[in-house]
Amino acid sequence: MSASFAERLRARERLVGTIVTLAAPEVAEVLSGAGLDWLFVDTEHAPLDMLAAQRLLAAARIPCVVRVADGHEATVKRALDIGAAGIVVPMVNSAAQARSAVQFAKYPPLGVRGVGIVRAQGYGFGFADYVRTANERTAVIVQCEHVVAVEAIDAIVAVDGVDAVFVGPYDLSGSLGRLGDVEHPEVLAAIATVRDACARAGRALGIYVADAARAQACAAQGYTLLAVGIDAQLLGAAARGIVAALA
Repeated sequence: MSASFAERLRARERLVGTIVTLAAPEVAEVLSGAGLDWLFVDTEHAPLDMLAAQRLLAAARIPCVVRVADGHEATVKRALDIGAAGIVVPMVNSAAQARSAVQFAKYPPLGVRGVGIVRAQGYGFGFADYVRTANERTAVIVQCEHVVAVEAIDAIVAVDGVDAVFVGPYDLSGSLGRLGDVEHPEVLAAIATVRDACARAGRALGIYVADAARAQACAAQGYTLLAVGIDAQLLGAAARGIVAALA
């Protein structure tokens, strides 16, 4: 059996993906053929319900991680039941919240995830194998996107079962009174605090960036989980490029 997304994440391989917000399975299918390692399916900010997300996952040919709308038990359970390789939990500001995310994502005895007959285990046909391996093969990624999380980052990364921390630079800048100014020294210092804590704890570190140049810079700083661009923006940028070239 090949290494799962979660295992590659824990090994801190460089994993390059992009954010999917459009409720069109063809988008996931096309992006899967582009050579990416993973897709970040966004059910927090994008108008995607779980059925739309499931259809994206069914069309994808590479691992998909679902950013859930919140860290509630039912939300986490449904995202994993549709077949996500892992979850991204937004606004995790404490070790207690991180522990809850892990608990909800793992089957007993490691957690409290409930069991249903769902897409993740082939609607029951692969049930035994899935429940046997899911705890090891499911990634739990917590977002650090508030100054309160930065202050608690050492405790957050110490939680067993947290596989990676994903920096949300825009919300983090807002919590510092610098909304959108992700290059402000105060914002960069907060991000560096998170980066250093992950390095000490041996946790994988992820971040969203707008383009490949920024992704390369982040990779040089130790980020291994990279979400580069957003599907709608990639489409728009390509169209604008055509218009500009032919103007």
